[in-house]
Amino acid sequence: MKHFLLAIQQPDGGPPAPEVLEPIMRHVETFNAELKAADAWVFAGGLQPPAAAAVARLREGEVVIAEGPYDPGREHVGGLTILKARDFKEALGWARKLARATTLPVEVREFQGEMLDHLP
Repeated sequence: MKHFLLAIQQPDGGPPAPEVLEPIMRHVETFNAELKAADAWVFAGGLQPPAAAAVARLREGEVVIAEGPYDPGREHVGGLTILKARDFKEALGWARKLARATTLPVEVREFQGEMLDHLP
């Protein structure tokens, strides 16, 4: 088994209207329940908007903190899921389900190393 990151790519701007967001959140809850039932769920959560971010960067030996996102653009990571899967193909299957639930693009990335490298 390996760990994978599913990063939900959310458009910039405020959240959708409640009548749009509520059914999406129900679908995401169903997705998370399915992940847990398959013993594939490790962690999931939504993120605060990019304006709430800060970036720490080393410049000339000093760490400088800049408010705001690292790379402002039209989209940002709005939430993430960390899951266990046998391989990339299986992780892609979960990403398809999450993309269907959220109606948003989902980036899939495999963690380096073994699962035990990432756990306490």
